[in-house]
Amino acid sequence: MNTTLSSTIDVRTIAAQHRHALIFERLTALPPGDAIELVNDHDPVPLRSQIERHWPGQYECSYLDSGPALWRLEIRKLVQPERPKAAGGSCCSGGACCS
Repeated sequence: MNTTLSSTIDVRTIAAQHRHALIFERLTALPPGDAIELVNDHDPVPLRSQIERHWPGQYECSYLDSGPALWRLEIRKLVQPERPKAAGGSCCSGGACCS
């Protein structure tokens, strides 16, 4: 499993109206197992809530620094386990419905 830090986003240097779109774009492109570091001047609780609403269980957030002047958050894209295939075919009835 690849577990690297892909990039750092210092949101303090980005206009407020563009921050979340940029972060979501980077998260979507992130390979499973990789992470981005987010740097901010406040706790990004609303962002964490949005990530969990949009992609439940797909990202893990860990604080590297937790204020009061500087907040650093690692956001890692989790590796999703493959779902087991149904025995005897590719659908719920063992392939009978697909013929």
